[in-house]
Amino acid sequence: MLETVPLASQLRARFGEIAIGEQPTHDHIPTLWVPRECIREILRYLKHTIQSPYRMLYDLTAIDERVRDHRSDQPASDFTIVYHLLSLERAADIRLKVGLAEHDLTLPTITDIWPAANWYEREIWDMFGVDFPGHPHLARILLPPTWEGHPLRKDAPARGTELGPYELDDAGEDREQEALRFRPEDWGLARKHSGTDFLFLNLGPNHPSAHGVFRIVLQLDGEEIIDAVPEIGFHHRAAEKMGERQSWHTYIPYTDRVDYLGGVLNNLPYVMAVEQLAGIQIPERVKVIRVMLCELFRIASHLLFYGTFAQDVGQMSPVFYMFSDRQRVYDIIEAVCGFRMHPAWFRIGGLAMDLPAGWDKLVRWFVDYLPKRLDEYDRIVMKNRTLKARTVGIGAYDTAEAIEWGVTGPGLRATGLAWDLRKQRPYSGYEQFDFEVPTAARGDSYDRCAVRIEEMRQSVRIVRQCLENMPAGPYKASHPLTTPPVKDRTMHDIETLIQHFLSVSWGPVLPPGEACATVEATKGLNSYYLVSDGSSYSYRTRIRTPSFAHLQMIPEITRGLMVADLIAILGSIDFVMADVDR
Repeated sequence: MLETVPLASQLRARFGEIAIGEQPTHDHIPTLWVPRECIREILRYLKHTIQSPYRMLYDLTAIDERVRDHRSDQPASDFTIVYHLLSLERAADIRLKVGLAEHDLTLPTITDIWPAANWYEREIWDMFGVDFPGHPHLARILLPPTWEGHPLRKDAPARGTELGPYELDDAGEDREQEALRFRPEDWGLARKHSGTDFLFLNLGPNHPSAHGVFRIVLQLDGEEIIDAVPEIGFHHRAAEKMGERQSWHTYIPYTDRVDYLGGVLNNLPYVMAVEQLAGIQIPERVKVIRVMLCELFRIASHLLFYGTFAQDVGQMSPVFYMFSDRQRVYDIIEAVCGFRMHPAWFRIGGLAMDLPAGWDKLVRWFVDYLPKRLDEYDRIVMKNRTLKARTVGIGAYDTAEAIEWGVTGPGLRATGLAWDLRKQRPYSGYEQFDFEVPTAARGDSYDRCAVRIEEMRQSVRIVRQCLENMPAGPYKASHPLTTPPVKDRTMHDIETLIQHFLSVSWGPVLPPGEACATVEATKGLNSYYLVSDGSSYSYRTRIRTPSFAHLQMIPEITRGLMVADLIAILGSIDFVMADVDR
């Protein structure tokens, strides 16, 4: 049973009345301001001591507050560090904020409290220039080592047209090439040990088993992996910076390109966060249609994972059959949305359009067809002795380790914990659907695959319920900030026509505030944390993606294994580099 005393009161009782300040937010997540000198002690308390603790560091980011107008309810701060913690027992979040002055951008590292903080602190240093004393390797992570400046600061340009022409002479090219040189000592790696010279193998950034532009430097003793250094950032496209220059409405297509296999599952947390800021209530028909499209994209993404995973460990045929079934999903998505991989079909307050005539026949055929195919794939893939030999017991971790590293989604459920946001904290009407949460026991590469297979069966159950219980009603909310607004009277009076034109071209003007929305995406928990300053675009757009957290764990689960085992592990994680780099 959870305590009834509010969190802020508990922390004040323990750390002092002055230490804690509360901030109201549109998402109703407890948001507390704490002094810099108390942050480590408070984080330890929330992780280890409090009843039903917040064991997961869910996200860690920063905000440049220097040109923000509407923040009278907050302490003075030039830059704000935001710690987002998650309690799986409570199915609840807490947000802690620490304000920093521009002349003193330092904050003690928490990598000794959460190892997952390593990459997050490097990202904050990279993007904002905040120093974390005690960090084991505070270096750029998404940008090249030669990059000058910190691009998520407000004084950094948001468009290439704001910069001069790019020039690279011979000396500059040599400097860039030298910056790419891997020096083991910089990462705390030894070149030799006990008379043994280690081999350093460069895997990627262009390698088929890396599943994208991703580099891993391996420290090897023969074929045994002594250590691994993942290097990301090759796919970075400034998705968060783009959120500060696009209107609330025109940013929706950019979200599709994050987890580019997740389709509308990228749109959903973004539009949900905007709808929280705007106070928009979604019609029941919209909720069910959104759920149906999300589950169809979950099936499409898992089918791609399934085929490529089998291919990674030596099976060549399944990927062709599974890609054919994936195309059948895209046929439905194209019929409904008009596009396949990047439909950008969800809108603020609803959908781009209603379901077309005949949609139910396409969906009914598919939900009758897929279960039999999955049974066939079980026989040719999951029961294959080679696949089992390559994956059972490989890359295993338990539930406690998964939480420590911020692992969510199928990777967490493969350890035996039946935690799914759609069940624990339902959104978009998921509480109305009957489905199970698949789990496994070993938390290894085989189990991560098995969980995703069963998730496809459960997605079929959900889609079938959408098919059989689709409510009538509008496909957009009747709210002045719904974008684009309903066009009923557009051609009848000039005022409505002007409003419609401005809402589409400039986007709605949202009230000041903050909101975060989270969904159970294909690869784990995906969130959009939005800060509005009372304008037609976002002041700060933070995208928390599951793949970023998951790749941090590669060194932990590969040490002592062979290079071939690493390939199976990479396939089982099911990551997308655009989801990592944003």
